[in-house]
Amino acid sequence: MRKKVTIVGSGNVGATAAHWIASKELADVVLIDIIEGVPQGKALDLLEAMPIEKRDSYILGTNDYADTANSDIVIITAGIPRKPGMSRDDLLNTNHKIMKDVVAKAVQHSPNCILIIVSNPLDAMAQAAYKMSGFPRERVIGMAGVLDSARFRAFIADELKVSVENVTAFVLGGHGDTMVPLPRYSTVAGIPITELIASERLAQLVQRTRDGGAEIVKYLKTGSAYYAPSAATTEMVEAILKDKKKILPCAVYLEGEYGIKGLYVGVPAKLGSKGIEQIIQIKLTAEEQAALNKSADAVKELVGVIGV
Repeated sequence: MRKKVTIVGSGNVGATAAHWIASKELADVVLIDIIEGVPQGKALDLLEAMPIEKRDSYILGTNDYADTANSDIVIITAGIPRKPGMSRDDLLNTNHKIMKDVVAKAVQHSPNCILIIVSNPLDAMAQAAYKMSGFPRERVIGMAGVLDSARFRAFIADELKVSVENVTAFVLGGHGDTMVPLPRYSTVAGIPITELIASERLAQLVQRTRDGGAEIVKYLKTGSAYYAPSAATTEMVEAILKDKKKILPCAVYLEGEYGIKGLYVGVPAKLGSKGIEQIIQIKLTAEEQAALNKSADAVKELVGVIGV
């Protein structure tokens, strides 16, 4: 029996994730949205591409959660973007309400699924989903670190004019301005990038990584990134469905790891068929730990607003 992945929200991120997952033949995909016609239209368009791609993935668009039953993974991209004049707290509260509705319905129909949260503000929404679902922390994972690390890798590869395959990058912390890229754990063909890039230039690349999403928003004027976020989500889906035991940076509920308790924060984790199978703890310098603590404090402030 083929695996089944539900994607909640058929906007750019959700629909593009459906595209990546189907084109890699990882699973059958259910695209669900409250807007009538949009998930159905996008799913049908994608289904009609499968003969050309020579992929036997089935894609269904729906407005009915009954169609999502027994999904192996449910990806949640639903939520509204911040609009002009809207406070951060307004955005948080609105998306929290949406998350409450979505998680309840998804969990009702797929009680054994793994949840991957993509909605923003990422860490707070992952924490909300974790509390609402009643799932163990291994089965509620936030997608952020894979995307942030990919951005860092892209900038490093471009800077050094090397293959992206040679570059590994490490980003910890919350998804946003306080994320913590770690140059000394980032390498090119095993060589630390601190040996290859001058510290001033490296600092600029680190800052560009932090501003990665904002830079794209500035260009697009309306809308935000979706190719890389959906590709990052797909890498997590593949690691879980193929039980790859792949170590990827994910937003995980920490219970004392890295000295942080009761918060979703981005750390390296081993992903396999059970979801998070191990949290990898690495030694941090005092400066790196302080940056991670600052990032955790920013998450704590957000979860305080919505009371999770």
